[in-house]
Amino acid sequence: MMDNGYDYDVVVVGGGPCGSTISTLVAMQGHRVLLLEKERFPRYQIGESLLPSTVHGICRILGVEEDLRQANFMPKRGGTFRWGANPEPWTFSFGLSSKFAGDAATAYQVERMRFDQILLDNARRKGVEVREETSVVDVLVDADTDRVDGVLLSGPDGVRREVRSRFVVDASGNKSRIHTRVGGQRRYSEFFRNLALFGYFEGGKRLPAPNRGNILAVAFDAGWFWYIPLTDELTSVGAVLMPEALDRAQGDREKALLDLIQQCPMIADYLSDARRVTEGPYGEIRVRKDYSYIQEKFWRPGLVLAGDAACFIDPVFSSGVHLATYSALLAARSINTVLRGGVDETTCFEEFEVRYRREYARFHDFLVAFYDMHQDENSYFWKAKKVTNNVASEVESFVELVGGGSSNEAALVSPANSGRRGAAYQELAEMVAQPVQEAGEDRDLLRSTLARSVSKEGTRIQIQAELGESTDENIPVRDGGLVPSTDGLHWSTPSQPAG
Repeated sequence: MMDNGYDYDVVVVGGGPCGSTISTLVAMQGHRVLLLEKERFPRYQIGESLLPSTVHGICRILGVEEDLRQANFMPKRGGTFRWGANPEPWTFSFGLSSKFAGDAATAYQVERMRFDQILLDNARRKGVEVREETSVVDVLVDADTDRVDGVLLSGPDGVRREVRSRFVVDASGNKSRIHTRVGGQRRYSEFFRNLALFGYFEGGKRLPAPNRGNILAVAFDAGWFWYIPLTDELTSVGAVLMPEALDRAQGDREKALLDLIQQCPMIADYLSDARRVTEGPYGEIRVRKDYSYIQEKFWRPGLVLAGDAACFIDPVFSSGVHLATYSALLAARSINTVLRGGVDETTCFEEFEVRYRREYARFHDFLVAFYDMHQDENSYFWKAKKVTNNVASEVESFVELVGGGSSNEAALVSPANSGRRGAAYQELAEMVAQPVQEAGEDRDLLRSTLARSVSKEGTRIQIQAELGESTDENIPVRDGGLVPSTDGLHWSTPSQPAG
């Protein structure tokens, strides 16, 4: 046991991208980190489409950018949509934003079994102690201080043991067993109460160059399809159904998915010569429902929720891994700062929570706009709905948003200017509705007010990765708040930049 009475500085629960990222960023500062993962890697996981700020920002900071290149994952330059009134698909390109120029204008479609293994192996190399096939039964709480100070775990032998640590990070995803220990409830979105039915196919068609590796999102009357080319042969195909159409996913899952495919002519055409994978980790047709939610509290003394344990949003812009790894960076800054001394725990973790809620709110607000901008019930957009009780902030740039770049918005519980937001929604809707001259053409959505207003966090992470230091303005995002330190891995007070 360590001299201070703790076995470790930090115990991280969950070995996915969030857990691997935060454990690595803390271990890189010389702290002792234990990562506990209930399964044995490689293991199946949904979520295959990355954003530029993850690939060229977080992954570069972690030191795995070259590993990703050598893995030969499918490159993508943006996303292609059959969405809106146009009969032909249109495309957004990351490269349309000067913020994502050159190599930074691309990302990858990844098999999460392989991607997550790369991140976990890197955590080991960077000094993290990793124990697989080890579940966390509960957290330990100091009876005198009411502070979380460790976990009760169950190892491969089934024996339960206590491990003491200064901090516990819950990065165990939407099925977390300990997220309730921070207090508060998990609030599910009234707007995004949807269901996803998905499987994998071999031999599906590909978009024409240069968009061959793009995610294809196709709206139809019951919702929308994702079509993600993971390799030259393997494609992830999923139908996201709005609440009014959930009965279409009842009964036999294979029949339901194949019937939905036939209701969406473009996806049916792309799969006309394909066969469904029926064996191995990709052989099951899976369902996920109610996957847009946010926790009322993100932390308590000694325990912090990161990634999907705290919140998750509709997957149309592939934000899951971005939010997971971005929250890991924020939480690592808070933990590193407290362990180094100089800033108190409450201030550091309030900074984490405010910034993570703001990032989540960006995606929530834009997705509401994307689904809600048309009033025509016969259009390919979903039926118009109103945002209730949730926030919205002024959203900044479309490409930077879907590239993982957003920040500086009002917190999720802040009031919104519905009139200005409605005008911005309409402007974006009209831009999307412009006739497509050529199938797959790039749509310059950056000219819209809504698009121009989405900013900067993913870009800043990429610059931090490139330069090895933070370039954030020395201005806090809230009264009494903190700013990133020069090294980008701690917090500092605005008057005393540190690194």
